[in-house]
Amino acid sequence: MLPWFRAARTPRTRSVFAALLLAVTLLAAPTATATAATPTAAAAATSRGWNDYSCKPSAAHPRPVVLVHGTFGNSVDNWLFLAPYLVNRGYCVFSLDYGQLPGVPFFHGLGPIDKSAEQLDVFVDKVLASTGAPKADIVGHSQGGMMPNYYLKFLGGAPKVNALIGLAPDNHGTTLLGLTKLLPYFPGVEKFISDKTPGLADQVAGSPFITKLTAGGDTVPGVRYTVIATKYDQVVTPYRTQYLDGPNVRNVLLQDLCPLDLSEHVAIGTIDRIAFHEVANALDPARATPTTCSSVIG
Repeated sequence: MLPWFRAARTPRTRSVFAALLLAVTLLAAPTATATAATPTAAAAATSRGWNDYSCKPSAAHPRPVVLVHGTFGNSVDNWLFLAPYLVNRGYCVFSLDYGQLPGVPFFHGLGPIDKSAEQLDVFVDKVLASTGAPKADIVGHSQGGMMPNYYLKFLGGAPKVNALIGLAPDNHGTTLLGLTKLLPYFPGVEKFISDKTPGLADQVAGSPFITKLTAGGDTVPGVRYTVIATKYDQVVTPYRTQYLDGPNVRNVLLQDLCPLDLSEHVAIGTIDRIAFHEVANALDPARATPTTCSSVIG
């Protein structure tokens, strides 16, 4: 056993290691947090055309789009670019906050994921009631691309959803570049994370949550699935574990569309217009156009 493993046996050092592990996770957080989701920011989002509950879907885009942020994200920061991108293309767009922990503002997606899926259930019902649409499309980043599948499989969401589009979703959990394999060497750290940030613990590859989510197959009938991944993902690893298997599934690697795209986990869900173009294609496959490196200016 290495000396620093032995040192981790003391309560004080275990706390330090726990803090370090959480810090590493935070640095690799699946979303940008440049702007806090204050009421002012939320109002600004509405003024830019999303979360506008007076919006009615058009004949061209008959379903509202629900955006689901990633871990440490919120309903505004994660979508500062994608939401207006979709609004400008004629969609009614809505985003929610979920997975809040008591006393932790702005940084969400940290609560138990099954409870977060219940929040999504309520939010989708609210959006459908407001817009009058029979179904919604869901676009999610990281945990936000995976968590909705729990809603589809276990909370009766499938009849209400036409398509689930995941940007770097951790559909089968993540090893965080192998970091999670070190947890058994740090007594107490795994329990610390599970107790304090269950939404993180649920996303570890092989966790009870991931085991339940993937049992019986990746998908449910009647829903179209699209996974958009990047080979430079440093958070959901290995990146191929993001892919789904089943009917009505399309797995897309950004670098197959544009070899020059260097987006990693955060960028693919927050600023990458090549990924955004592919999201638009998945929302409206009948009007899809080729996604290439030039899509960045589209």
